[in-house]
Amino acid sequence: MDYLKNNRVFSLLGQRGTFGTVLKELAGENDKIIAISADLTRTSGLEQFAALYPERMYNVGIAEENAVGMAAGLADQGYVPFVTTFSNFATLRANEFVRHFMAYMNCNVKLVGFGSGFAMEFFGNTHYGLEDISTIRSMPNLMIFSPADGLEVAKTVDYVSKHTGPVYIRLSGKMNNPMVHKTDFDFVPGKALLLEEGEDVVLFATGSMVSVSMKARKILAENGIDVEMIEQMIADAGFDQIRIGLQEERDQELEMISAGFKLNDGVKLVCTCGAKDPEDFSYQFWCSSFDCGPDEGIFRCRKCNRYFKVDKDNNQTERD
Repeated sequence: MDYLKNNRVFSLLGQRGTFGTVLKELAGENDKIIAISADLTRTSGLEQFAALYPERMYNVGIAEENAVGMAAGLADQGYVPFVTTFSNFATLRANEFVRHFMAYMNCNVKLVGFGSGFAMEFFGNTHYGLEDISTIRSMPNLMIFSPADGLEVAKTVDYVSKHTGPVYIRLSGKMNNPMVHKTDFDFVPGKALLLEEGEDVVLFATGSMVSVSMKARKILAENGIDVEMIEQMIADAGFDQIRIGLQEERDQELEMISAGFKLNDGVKLVCTCGAKDPEDFSYQFWCSSFDCGPDEGIFRCRKCNRYFKVDKDNNQTERD
């Protein structure tokens, strides 16, 4: 399937519909792909999958824990099971099974939680998926994908179907999902995407909040604030992993910027341990050893772990 060619269709279908459409296509190429739903086959966008491959579609009823346990057993036999339910049930109700089978036993289960955030609206607190990322990212081995639009969902499902290891895919938004990516892009797990460059503020977003943040960026631009937009596609990535996805020249500049201050061009930090290359130092958002003013920043030497306070004139003070 040409994912970019179907980008507008994916937008109309929303992330759930896109997931079901792409999984159906991939199942035609790989007979090991199995879909498991906790009484939500249609809601998961799996109607066509179930019609084409009834022998590979299992509805376990309202039993999310059993769905994950069953998927673990199938994965152990060489299958590639995708388990679908609402994000809150996937990560909270089935939490112990996710922790045991997916995280610690490292079973090749693909858990798909949809309706995350406030997407379920009038269903209320019982269906809001607000804690899913924070709950899952504390577990070992699990990768968390939080796609921003239909094209990303398609690329994510394609990658995950071939990747060996436990994965949680967080689907957000509803039908008529805005298109964040109108042109093709390289899908590289673990790397953030630099969507727009800016000079004043760096804005990070994930999932359906990327399109919302892009609207906020436009409003800020109208008020003279130039915002750099970075999408954190892998929701379990830390700051160091996010930086990997940025261009090297942008990465180095981000390291040297704090609110309202930037090191003068041509001046380099030098540590008493001998470190002097830019990559030897990392910018710190907070350090208890210094009171940092609006025109000052904190840097850490990666070689000896010393901390420095640097002002806008590049005066350098080392922590005692």
